[in-house]
Amino acid sequence: MFKGKTLLITGGTGSFGNAVLRRFLNSDIGEIRIFSRDEKKQNDMRNYYRNPKIKFYIGDVRNYESIAHAMKGVDYVFHAAALKQVPSCEFFPMEAVRTNVLGTENVLNAAIENRVKKVVCLSTDKAVYPINAMGMTKALMEKISCAKGRIKDNGETIITVTRYGNVMCSRGSVIPLFIKQIATGQPITITNPNMTRFMMSLDDAIDLVLFAFKNAKGGEIFVQKAPASTIGTLAEAIIELFGGGKHEIRIIGTRHGEKLYESLLTREEFAKAVDLGNYYMVPNDTRDLNYSQYFTDGKQEFSTAEDYTSNNTRRLNKQEVIELLLKLDYIQKKLKNIKEEDEGY
Repeated sequence: MFKGKTLLITGGTGSFGNAVLRRFLNSDIGEIRIFSRDEKKQNDMRNYYRNPKIKFYIGDVRNYESIAHAMKGVDYVFHAAALKQVPSCEFFPMEAVRTNVLGTENVLNAAIENRVKKVVCLSTDKAVYPINAMGMTKALMEKISCAKGRIKDNGETIITVTRYGNVMCSRGSVIPLFIKQIATGQPITITNPNMTRFMMSLDDAIDLVLFAFKNAKGGEIFVQKAPASTIGTLAEAIIELFGGGKHEIRIIGTRHGEKLYESLLTREEFAKAVDLGNYYMVPNDTRDLNYSQYFTDGKQEFSTAEDYTSNNTRRLNKQEVIELLLKLDYIQKKLKNIKEEDEGY
């Protein structure tokens, strides 16, 4: 599928980009281009991987010329560049617009101009019923992607969207914070113990992107079915693994723009979603602006369908969360380091 092909990853110095490299570098892929504005992280990756298949491009999705230049000769694009921190986007919403909305349009226009074959845009559960600037801008990112995926004069370019929940142990996520707080003797700080979040690994995120890549026809949204946990249960599981079962938990209250639970599908999307086993696919709406033919053609099931949320998906108990955490390389490395320190290595 990727044999001899060139893949570009926007925001490629982040957790997702590194996970893609680990998955693909030993395959028969031709070239992986890492596009980002962070020269320090690019240099770290260059020194860590030391692989001629990786090419680095300094640029910013906000700048059309830089992404258009990096796109020349590219076969496929994974668009992961985004401002993702909810509080940061709350305080600087126009910065989120410039990266998540206008930056996405730049990426897609450059892909179409350069006849890229497929673009997979990475979105988030916060784009569903958004209440914060990050979610609102990612929702607009989805709308732009689906609209361009609907256009028939895009030539060779197929554009699709993946939407997923919290990625465990990704940069800025809460699990590394909890582990650090235990290691430094600080209380674990949680906003609300009853808050629920979907639980996905980086490998799950890549599997979803690859599934969308294989099955995309243009303008769809792909969602992976995922279990959820309360933040309280997650904290207790981390304490069990790293704190010997005992550690102080301090409730600090909800941060700017946070929800009690997240949604992966609205009820309107869920009503028309296609169940593909481990995934849902929301087909593109192929209607046009000729509204008159739709005045009487409604969908009654919208009023009875439920959203697909972290509150009504399968809920993990503490032992299940522990088992899930133990599958993560990040957790295994942290536990190994602690063991070696205890044994005096």
